[in-house]
Amino acid sequence: MDKVVTFVPRADLDAQQNLDGFIDVCRNHLTIFGATLDFESDTWETNIEIKGKYSELRLVFSNLETCDSRRPAMMREPFRSFAKAYMRYQHAMRPTKAVSGRVAALRLIEAALCETDTVNPVAIDTDILNRAAQMAQARFDSPDTAYRAGQQIEMVADFSRDNRLTATLVSWKNPINRPAESGKKVGKEADDIRLSKLPTPAALDALPKAFRLAIDPADVLVTSLTALLVCAPDRINESLLLRENCERTELDQKHNKERYGLEWYPAKGAEPMIKWIVPSMVDVAKEALGRIRTLTNEARQVAKWYEANPSKIYLANKELEALRNKEWLTTREVADILFADAVSMNSPREWCEANDVPLHRQGPKRLFVRFADLESAVLKMLPPGFPVVNEATGLKYSEALCVMLRNTLDAKKAVFRCVIEPIGHPHIHNRLGARSTTGIQSIFDKCGLFEEDGSPIRVHSHQFRNYLNTLAQMGGMSQLDIAKWSGRKDIRQNEAYDHESTQSLLARVRSIVGDDARMFGPVTTTSQSILIPRDEFGRLKIPTAHTTDYGYCVHDYVMSPCQIHRDCLNCNEQFCVKGEAEKEKRLRQAHAEAIKLASDAEQAVADGDYGAEEWLKTHRNTLATIEALLAIIDNPAVPVGSVILPVRAEQASRLDFADEARAALTESPAPRLSETTTESEEVTE
Repeated sequence: MDKVVTFVPRADLDAQQNLDGFIDVCRNHLTIFGATLDFESDTWETNIEIKGKYSELRLVFSNLETCDSRRPAMMREPFRSFAKAYMRYQHAMRPTKAVSGRVAALRLIEAALCETDTVNPVAIDTDILNRAAQMAQARFDSPDTAYRAGQQIEMVADFSRDNRLTATLVSWKNPINRPAESGKKVGKEADDIRLSKLPTPAALDALPKAFRLAIDPADVLVTSLTALLVCAPDRINESLLLRENCERTELDQKHNKERYGLEWYPAKGAEPMIKWIVPSMVDVAKEALGRIRTLTNEARQVAKWYEANPSKIYLANKELEALRNKEWLTTREVADILFADAVSMNSPREWCEANDVPLHRQGPKRLFVRFADLESAVLKMLPPGFPVVNEATGLKYSEALCVMLRNTLDAKKAVFRCVIEPIGHPHIHNRLGARSTTGIQSIFDKCGLFEEDGSPIRVHSHQFRNYLNTLAQMGGMSQLDIAKWSGRKDIRQNEAYDHESTQSLLARVRSIVGDDARMFGPVTTTSQSILIPRDEFGRLKIPTAHTTDYGYCVHDYVMSPCQIHRDCLNCNEQFCVKGEAEKEKRLRQAHAEAIKLASDAEQAVADGDYGAEEWLKTHRNTLATIEALLAIIDNPAVPVGSVILPVRAEQASRLDFADEARAALTESPAPRLSETTTESEEVTE
């Protein structure tokens, strides 16, 4: 178990002494990232546990300028030691899977310090932090990434101040504004942000081709896991925790057809569930699972052996099993036990030296290893937490779909036949193009598939989840069904995955215009004398659209500004769509408020308050509009996805009010001078 030690700064010491003490605590007393971690090394490779799952971690303390190169330069001392201590201490106190964000913030601060005369963390002040934030904005194209980097810089500043590690006690706030949610904005920039969260058309076209062309085990595995992500909106860590026997079938009584699905364990708290696969993707899912099982069957057998024999090394065949009774092994026998493929004679010797297995020399060229020493070293190589992959679900390695012989997906390393490991995120992301520019070929590069402009195809596994959610939104699937399909506990989380563009929204609304089965309101039917197709009428009637609190506004701002800004409920240009739960919730809140306001206005009229009649009239109109909307939404005969535009009793236009006021002034007789002025104000000729 990791040892956690809390650092307590001393007020009677200066910043340098507190900094030295902090680094000493993290170097010599903490065991986070492993008790055997080489603190002085500039590259840390270890495993971390997050939510019951172990993941590989590789931290390189390189500087900002060279962090993306193959041979990066390291941060300068003494900042490098502080960076190592900070990463180790923070992961002890505030573990996170986003360790890269913390490293990025440290690189930015070190780069800002390098522009001064020192790289000592004691010198961190407001100017250094402001410069680091400027570098973040210049370096990261995504405003969201720059904002998160600024937040991590603020955390470093707060930590340094609270622990008296800087000469100046800095109180600093992140100056980078948080980007507005793209889902609530319109325009080309917002559409571009939404599209960036989806796979490109070239990527979607390349995936099935790569699935068919894949030959190498690593490529077959990655394309098969990617195929599963396209079958249902899942997170990559959910797919990596699938059980080997995850397939489920059930008879759909309503349609008298068999349904096929996969049993998943949602990553964010929902109960275990079966995600049903649409019929068109069932064959793809079955083929993908078959490929993965073929590649991972041997690893599950090894895992099952170790579960039954936790103190013995796995030997792959009868010939190797005969070696179990020998005390001494040759290096060739060591290679046969360890590696699945043929290796050079140097490989077993190098492995023994790297794993502290004593080599005994007999003669000038003959080396021998004790079987017991080899067995002990191999057992230490089993993954952390073995035999359990995930404590939350109780999944064992022998039951897991995504387990493999160690180094199966590493083209440069020999595959172990007696050691297993779980398939991790980097195995997938790197082969989807995450490191195409740094020497690791993606499945698309190997197949000769590129973007339309010739650039490498790069896909993030989470983009498929966004893509399927957006398709569901565009298809009119109810918010509750989308949340269930995606494995969410709260339907409000759907909004972050809805990347339907304004163009597709317009197309959806226009296609419904004139369809009296799916639309309700004044544009439900068209004039019989209009001899144009219904979809063309929709383009004329609905030229543009944007999101409101209750639905979608189709006002054309090219023609005129909004005349009743923020009074959407009393506007004849707002559509509502049945099934959008968050908007319906706001509508019901507005209904409760309208009832209260109308009641208050009635009381004001009864009390004789001046102008109360006009307020009562307004609130009653608003209440009638909301009740008309809710009557349609609550009608079970109205299908989900229907577009609703009820007829308002009166359009509350500000320009109409101005016209009425002007007409009232014109019709009333002009007042006499003596009635409107005092004696001292009379005008004389």
